[in-house]
Amino acid sequence: MIGVLLAGGRGRRLGGVSKAAVEVAGRPLAAYPAAALAVVCERVAFVAKPETELPRLPGVERWDEPAEPQHPVAGIVHALEQAGEAVLVVAADMPYVTPDACRSVIAGGGTSRAAVAVTGGVVQPLLAVYAPAALEPLRAAAPDARLTDVVEALEPARVALPPAIVRSVNNPGDLAAARAELSA
Repeated sequence: MIGVLLAGGRGRRLGGVSKAAVEVAGRPLAAYPAAALAVVCERVAFVAKPETELPRLPGVERWDEPAEPQHPVAGIVHALEQAGEAVLVVAADMPYVTPDACRSVIAGGGTSRAAVAVTGGVVQPLLAVYAPAALEPLRAAAPDARLTDVVEALEPARVALPPAIVRSVNNPGDLAAARAELSA
């Protein structure tokens, strides 16, 4: 299983900075989910747009996805194409993901095309395992489709996780909270 850190977003809500590289408690934000992935995966890779600034993290490869389209599905498709096997996807802005959460999602996959974390009944497509069988349906997704709808169409296995695990750093308030929590 290859761990994939999706980092192709523009970080608009954080002022256009690379969320993956933003410092949180003395480390790049992406270092937190990368560490969780490294515990459970043989390899870990960033998937990002060519112009995305990424931190250098030991043992983490970089796989540049095409510049267009600007959609998380493009990153997942690229990850599957590069890996040639199942990938465990985690957003690079999810510092609370743990190795145990990753193991749970992996174990929940079975023979399905995907296994996704679910919190409070809501699918979390950026903490998920995608199998090669998901590649063609993902490629066929409309470029403006909601990621959740695209993933729901895969009829994924669902893995219940606590909401705290899947929190993302999306805006200055989230960043301040992460800095406070992860510094403690």
